[in-house]
Parts: sequence; C-alpha cells; structure tokens
Amino acid sequence: MTLTPPRSSALFRDDVLAGQVALVTGGGTGIGAAIARELGSLGATVVIASRKASNIEPAAAGLSAELGRPVTGLVADIRDRDSVAQLVATTLERHGRIDLLVNNGGGQFLAPAETITPRGWDAVVATNLTGTWNLSRAVADAWMLAHGGRMINITMLTARGFAGMTHSVAARAGVEAMTRNLAVEWAQRNILVNAIAPGYIASSGLKRYPEGLLWAKQLQSTVPLKRLGTCEEVAWLVAFLASPGGGYITGQTLSVCGGRSLWGDHWPLPDPDPLPEIQVPTEPWEQEEDG
Repeated sequence: MTLTPPRSSALFRDDVLAGQVALVTGGGTGIGAAIARELGSLGATVVIASRKASNIEPAAAGLSAELGRPVTGLVADIRDRDSVAQLVATTLERHGRIDLLVNNGGGQFLAPAETITPRGWDAVVATNLTGTWNLSRAVADAWMLAHGGRMINITMLTARGFAGMTHSVAARAGVEAMTRNLAVEWAQRNILVNAIAPGYIASSGLKRYPEGLLWAKQLQSTVPLKRLGTCEEVAWLVAFLASPGGGYITGQTLSVCGGRSLWGDHWPLPDPDPLPEIQVPTEPWEQEEDG
C-alpha cells in the first residue's frame, strides 16, 4: 500500500502554526475547505463545522487523509446560541484551546431588493451577522478573553454595494463594523480581529446560482486582473493573518478581489479574447458524493 505524503503549504513553513487549534465554520466546501487545508498544512489542529452532517463528515475524513493528521468535523448551527455553545465546548474538551477562529460560515441568495421577504432577510442576517457574533462571543468568553487569539471574519465586497445582494451586503458590512470595534475593545486581551473580503472567487458556491458559471465568466470583465480568484488565494491571506507575520494587524478588512473594489468606468481595460473559462474546483469528497 502506497501512502500519500502529507500535504505541504505552497507558501509557508509547515510548522508555523504548530501547537495551535483553529476552528473554521463552513469548512466543508469551497473557501472554507481551502482555509482548513492550508491551516492544517501549517501544523494547526483543525476543527471544521457546518450545519449539515452530510457536508462536514466526508470533508473531515477527506482533509484528514490529505493532511496525514486528524481533522475534527462537528455539526453546528451558528444561528443557534445553544448549538454554538456546544460547538465551542466540544472543541475545548477535545483539543484544550482555540487559538484561531475563522468565521467563514454564511450564505445568501441572489434577489432584487423588492423581492426579499421578511423571512429571507431575517435568515441572511441571522446567518451572516448574528451567527458571526454568536461564535465570536462564545469563543471569546470560553477561551480568548483569558488567553488571547485571532479572529478572522470572511465577508464580501461591501464598499460599492452589490446589486441583488442587499441583505447580505448589509449583514457583511455589519460584520466589518463589528470587526473594527472588537479589535479595539479586545486589543488589551491580545485578541486580533480582522476581516477578509473576497471578490469573485471560483468556488463551489457558484453552483448555487442559476447559470452561475456563465455569470461568473462575464463578471471577469469587471475585474482589472480579468480573472476570478481562487479559494487558495483567500486561504493564503488567512494563513498570513494567523501567522507571526500578522501580529501587528488588527481591525482591518482586507480585500482579495483582483482590483475589483477600486475600478470604475473612467479607465477602460480591454477584455482578453476569449475571457478565461471558469474552472470550479470540486473537493474529492464532493466527487465521491456525486458519484
């Protein structure tokens, strides 16, 4: 039997996060899985959480096999405070500490503002804003206020708005404001709090939208670099903020967007012909599930 060598990081020293415990919500697919993979490759003990056992269990098994070390998968609904408390308690019981919290869990749907129902609004705000608060507060109370740590919130591009995503932009802008506040309030507790705002990323989340791949290909025209970002490019920034290199950065929202957040219409940038085809990565455990 031939064993696959444990995966190493493409950028960082393999032991830079050795001895640390990282909790990543939404860690079963897309950006969250890439973050979990990168942190694990740097020596962290990784716990991934998701609302659905069908997402998290195969992901934990697949990541464990790739990394050559156990990745813990736990089911939790970040909207429910009792579920969040249980997630944090179980993580501490199994691993004894939480050094890094990545609030990546979230979700939304594409809709014009006038079609968003009260139920739809409440669900998106509860998941993206209140869920981030629930977990941040629970981890702070249970560990970080006494021991320090780092929190990284994954949001979206909010500064120029995002038509069709009023509910999500409002919630994510709230997370970014909360990031700034907590960074100041918890600085003397040695807790660093930052946010990362991905732009258009080629992740499995594109499949949730009708004609998502065609839409994503067209979106490349609005990006100065004329391509979508990758899940790994987001994960690398998470890893940097978690590493010693991020030790003097707090309260910031950093964009990974290929210049999308800056570009207007006054400086024409011609598209390549043809625009790149969109390649959406699929995790091995997703392939097995589909098969």
